[in-house]
Amino acid sequence: MKIILYSICVFVSFLACSVRAQEKKPNIIFVFSDDQRFSSLSMTGDPVVQTPNIDALAKEGVFFNNAYITSPICGPSRANIFTGQWERKNKIGFNYVSKNLISDKTYKKSWLVQLKKAGYSTAFIGKHHTKISDRRNTSLIENTDFCYYGEGHLGFYPAKKHKQFGNLKHKTQIEGMLEATKAYLTQNDTYDYFYQNADASIKNQLHKRDPNKPFSAWINLNLPHASSIGGMGSRETDPEYYKTGYNDVKDKITLPDDYPQEISLPKEVYATSDLMRYYVTSKRARLLNEKLKMTRAVHAIDVMVGNLRTYLKEIGEDENTIIVFCSDNGLFLGEHGLGGKTILYDESVHVPLIVYSPLFNKKTKGKVIDELVVGQDIPATILEMCGVAIPKSYQGKSMLPLIEKKNTQWRDEIFLENLFTDQGYPRQEAVRSKQYKYIRSFSKINDRKKYVPNQSMETNEEPIYEELFDILKDPKEQNNLATNPAYKKQLDYYRNKCKTLVKELY
Repeated sequence: MKIILYSICVFVSFLACSVRAQEKKPNIIFVFSDDQRFSSLSMTGDPVVQTPNIDALAKEGVFFNNAYITSPICGPSRANIFTGQWERKNKIGFNYVSKNLISDKTYKKSWLVQLKKAGYSTAFIGKHHTKISDRRNTSLIENTDFCYYGEGHLGFYPAKKHKQFGNLKHKTQIEGMLEATKAYLTQNDTYDYFYQNADASIKNQLHKRDPNKPFSAWINLNLPHASSIGGMGSRETDPEYYKTGYNDVKDKITLPDDYPQEISLPKEVYATSDLMRYYVTSKRARLLNEKLKMTRAVHAIDVMVGNLRTYLKEIGEDENTIIVFCSDNGLFLGEHGLGGKTILYDESVHVPLIVYSPLFNKKTKGKVIDELVVGQDIPATILEMCGVAIPKSYQGKSMLPLIEKKNTQWRDEIFLENLFTDQGYPRQEAVRSKQYKYIRSFSKINDRKKYVPNQSMETNEEPIYEELFDILKDPKEQNNLATNPAYKKQLDYYRNKCKTLVKELY
């Protein structure tokens, strides 16, 4: 009888463990780089950089070949991820222009808070570039277990600009943000110094993950952004790749065809004189040096991804941790005569996006998906992969049906916009399909430093300049077809589609 009872207890215990294993929710790490172009990886065609770890993440996960950021500039791009909405819906531009904050109510629908409500330990690490609930970001701090960030640009040595990063042993940004991530994830005393030496202003917002909960960490880098490459490799303690990396192949760094190009837009839309100093690309030597430093930064991000995966294995979380990798927008490096971003050509809006899960089956691993996806799809995807309901306020869609190859209706076009009117940027709206892109631009003079997301919808305002490109024939968007009579049908279609999407996304 005792043997029978013991056997029953063992069997029941086994069943209970099996149920718990099945119910165990996956961990999430979202790595968000800054100004990293789609073409910046070895797997996407960069002729110089080596990114074996990011490439491996894609080969073991899913790579999205047509991923776009719909508001291609730091603050608005991040606000779109927080809210799961297009900018003209959430109306969160740069605070000093839009004057708007992500409300407490809206923030509590963000994917980080939704996961916290579902029992996750949460972390927000690195660059923060929007305001949440108030100027102190109270809701972000109060609803995050490990909140370790700097507002605006971090710089290559973050502690120089932000005292809260002074407790890091690694003084360089990427390595420092990985150190902070490890401090959050660890369960031993290796990183006790991190908590003991934390600035008094942030000590109460830094807590190690609860080992009894799944975790979710959003790591926000400020590289390869041009604002953070100054000083790179100038300290003895910097990793060698920041000092001499790629020197032996820097002659292979390429510039755009027919460099230097004239700005392709009329002066009433955008002009060379409008470019910020660190985005001027007309000086060959300077541009080549910047591209070399950005290559080193991308290499460092790749090293970080590799080290992160190694650490997850060391702490026994590698087999249950989903990793999402994306950039907040692309970057012009002389194409169209431009530097910077926001202008809605592909160099600015097209980004690398990878979703990796150790739980993917063999048929899923290495898949390349060509459907049109956007940054706002990321939070919905994360929530569905974690078994958490997607808020009805989200305009983005979960990409999981695409990953799992389920029959699903997907979008044929995406809407792109620039509502940032400072620094000479024009207000723009665009529609991109797999074959065509239509862009309409409004007067930068009338819009300067105004935030008018509703204007084109409320006034039926006419653009001052239109562009239409056949992406399949003209992937570099050099041949504007808007005045070509042979494309009048396509032009009319996308004009109407743009007006329709403006209203639908409002």
